Amino acid sequence: MKILLVEDDAALAQQLRAALAEAGYTVDHAADGREGQHLGEVETYDAAVLDLGLPLIDGLSVLRRWRSAARTLPVLILTARDHWHDKVAGIDAGADDYLAKPFHMEELLARVRALIRRANGLASPTLHSGPVALDTRSGRVTIDGMPVTLTSHEYKLLAYLMHRAGQVVSRTELTEHLYAQDSDRDSNTIEVFIGRLRKKLPPGLIETVRGLGYRLEGAPEGR
Repeated sequence: MKILLVEDDAALAQQLRAALAEAGYTVDHAADGREGQHLGEVETYDAAVLDLGLPLIDGLSVLRRWRSAARTLPVLILTARDHWHDKVAGIDAGADDYLAKPFHMEELLARVRALIRRANGLASPTLHSGPVALDTRSGRVTIDGMPVTLTSHEYKLLAYLMHRAGQVVSRTELTEHLYAQDSDRDSNTIEVFIGRLRKKLPPGLIETVRGLGYRLEGAPEGR
């Protein structure tokens, strides 16, 4: 799952990037509103963490422009402003949630998880597909209750497929959601990671849909 972080405070941005990456997310960072607006319009994200007090273009304007451009990514507003009218302005501009500074990192991560769950029509933080369970809070994956060891890329790929279990996901979509904006993207490597995952998961769980992509069998519980 890929997150867009738009935050001009360098120290806080570094802490947020580290925490989100440790939680299994791919993170793109923009240090001002102009870059944040651009990335939100040209890249594909599963959620955005957006500061309001940004240079060049303020966060509310960025959010309004995203929504005017029909960008529907879930947005968590992050700001030092804790007045009720600022919260109302953010929600009215199209924000999905609001978190005031200072905050606990665990709360931010929980809110990001909730945004992504809701965007995918999921109720539970633990995703299921057949005997496979993935706990989005701990990053723990089990098969019939037994833990499975995955690499970072394998986990990210499985998490994305499980959020969209039962749906066909193209290699292009997987590449867009698994790699940062400035990384070397090679959709052929997706096949390699799919092959590795198949060796660790029950046979037939990941189906290849010829000419279209991949589908994780079954719908996750809570959909």
